[in-house]
Amino acid sequence: MPSPLSERRATAEELCSTCTGPIYSQGLNTFQVPMALHAINRAKAVQSMTDAIQAKGKGASSTRGLILMEGGKQTTRYDTDHEPVFRQESYFHYLFGASQYADCYGVISLPEGEATLFVPTWGLETATVCGSSPEFERVRNELGLERVLDVGSLKSFVEEEMKRMEEECVGGSDNAPRLYVLMGLNADSGNYAIPAHYEGIEKFDYARDDEALFKCIEACRVIKSQAEITLMRYTNWISSMAHVEVMRSCKPGMMEYQLESLFQHHTYTHGGCRHMSYTCICACGPNANILHYGHAGRPNNRLLTSTDMSLLDMGAEYHCYASDITCSYPVKGSFSQDQLSIYEAVLAAQVSVMKELKPGVSWLDMHRVAEREILKGLIGCGVLTTGSESQSEEDIDNVIEEMLEADMGAVFMPHGLGHLIGLDTHDVGGYAEGTPPRSTRPGLKKCRTARIMEERMVITNEPGCYFIDPLLDMALRNDKQKKYFNVERLNDFRGFGGIRLEDNVWITADGCENLTMCPRSPQEVLDVMNGMPWPPEKDTLPGMKRKFVTCNGGKMEMLDLEKS
Repeated sequence: MPSPLSERRATAEELCSTCTGPIYSQGLNTFQVPMALHAINRAKAVQSMTDAIQAKGKGASSTRGLILMEGGKQTTRYDTDHEPVFRQESYFHYLFGASQYADCYGVISLPEGEATLFVPTWGLETATVCGSSPEFERVRNELGLERVLDVGSLKSFVEEEMKRMEEECVGGSDNAPRLYVLMGLNADSGNYAIPAHYEGIEKFDYARDDEALFKCIEACRVIKSQAEITLMRYTNWISSMAHVEVMRSCKPGMMEYQLESLFQHHTYTHGGCRHMSYTCICACGPNANILHYGHAGRPNNRLLTSTDMSLLDMGAEYHCYASDITCSYPVKGSFSQDQLSIYEAVLAAQVSVMKELKPGVSWLDMHRVAEREILKGLIGCGVLTTGSESQSEEDIDNVIEEMLEADMGAVFMPHGLGHLIGLDTHDVGGYAEGTPPRSTRPGLKKCRTARIMEERMVITNEPGCYFIDPLLDMALRNDKQKKYFNVERLNDFRGFGGIRLEDNVWITADGCENLTMCPRSPQEVLDVMNGMPWPPEKDTLPGMKRKFVTCNGGKMEMLDLEKS
């Protein structure tokens, strides 16, 4: 007979496949997210916890307990009463989907997987300003949870549930129920997830476990469900189409922040995306060699000129799921020969990675694939030299391997090839326990993961080539590196900035699929900048493995493009 957890997961998968039951939508033609997506996430997490506990040699009865999570808080700005737009904490959202509810707690029973959300209520004075308190039954139906209660009842609920399970416990203290809270290190930020806390929780210090939950949910978030992938297809679609609109509008005389504004307008007006996945990077001309331009001190405020390349790294999120897309193109709508040479090198790197990317390959190997293509392009345009009159393909390949050994790739691409993406732009699990460690080599050590690719991972493919004066000057002083430079030709690119192309890629059973659908070939870029429609009638770059889609009636539909 199926367990309650198995039944919950089967029901959730059916609801997701048919897009029935409670949904999240911003109305109009925005995507309809089946809230059963989070029921699948809960079932995955509970099963992962159960498996981890039993793997320690404990019996089935030892899996009883409670998962206790604390949601995101509504904050204020510094010492003011201004409230920034609320965004739910990602782990909490993964399990409960409560994207619009601040200051909540959540409890999931083990091993049944029954979910209870605790939401705050307020009195007349707050209700006058903020509206009435949430109605529990409405929230329960909206989110598809087993129950919703007042946050004030959290303490008594936990005490009663723990007491009940303790009374049902057999086999001694080893099988006593545990209270699982979230605590662990985020390898990207260096910050720790903060475990749930409420007044009186110390009563259960003897039953507290702050290790197992983080590892299990972190692992679950790395491998996406089909429902999550479909949602990320939507965020990529709306962000890709916003990039196209910005591409059409870009021209000399504009300010960088106007490009940012156009992107945000399109994704919110047409996609219901209130949040960006990260601070928009609208780097034009020399600013494009600043990898995270757009932040404090660099606020997207340069005037575009006719000789600039633009590097626009922007992605919207919907229902807390991210997209992360970068387009680069000439501001005036036509490439100079130098601009085209660097662009084609970066594009070749992207296509080569797409060709190789599949389950079982190492991400560090993919980084090297990209570096080889960029170095090859730099040789082709004369910035780098082989030191030999022979220009045979074999000789060039041998010199490129020597360049890699000298860490030349890191001079021009001083960041990792990409990162896992999901509920966060730099999503969790890159250096999870039991996965390959971070490399110590220049370039490779900047990779946000060294993992072996697995089916249903989603990762960014974002090679780039930049001319960063401090790095170039350092390389010219390095005995192992300086011999490869044609200094006179290199100086032609001082102040050039850089070029990056970034797509979001789903690892499939036997390869990969590109969720991003931006113009990529030079001709596609120029056609769009000159008013041609997008998506095009024909896919002229099948090596990018793009799947063209549209959102119709809140659902994603595949478009059948002719292949060249």
